[in-house]
Amino acid sequence: MAEQAKQREGGNQALPSVVIKKYANRRLYNTEASSYVTLEDLAGMVRAGRDFAVYDAKTGDEITRAVLTQIIVEEESKGQNLLPIPFLRQLIGLYGDSVQSLVPRYLEVAMGSFARQQEQMRQSMEQAMGGFNPFGNLEEVSKQNMAMMERAMTLFSPFTPRKEGAPREAEEMERLRAELAATQEQLARLRQGTKAE
Repeated sequence: MAEQAKQREGGNQALPSVVIKKYANRRLYNTEASSYVTLEDLAGMVRAGRDFAVYDAKTGDEITRAVLTQIIVEEESKGQNLLPIPFLRQLIGLYGDSVQSLVPRYLEVAMGSFARQQEQMRQSMEQAMGGFNPFGNLEEVSKQNMAMMERAMTLFSPFTPRKEGAPREAEEMERLRAELAATQEQLARLRQGTKAE
């Protein structure tokens, strides 16, 4: 599991990136396996930590970002809703904004941190419970992290109209700091409990 988390963060460094060609008929061709693949196959490669790049077969342009976005749209249409509507609206609102160039790096760091925290928490819980994980896939922790990320995204768009009675930036920052401190405290207690055994 720890290896999977590392692979998800940075791709599998031991294996070369797979070249995928997209043809005009929308078919995707895996040049390594010499076979056609689907978006679902590419999603499986991402989950397995296998890196790939997608190129338009006619022009040679790299279109990896567009294909990954298409995979997300497909997953969301199947009911696998990871991206809350307010987050999507905030993200769309940042296109063309002066902070647009900061957002990709911020999201990359935030998701990397989220993956590391989830893996550490899973390991701590399994050690504390002798291999039994009462939280399954840590769905509640995922929801909390997503909510925290949504709130953090509002800091990138300070000129977004606020709803009546919405907290000010300083109050919101203080609240985020308090939540982060509480989460860190919980992790510290879990680690101490694990060491005591």
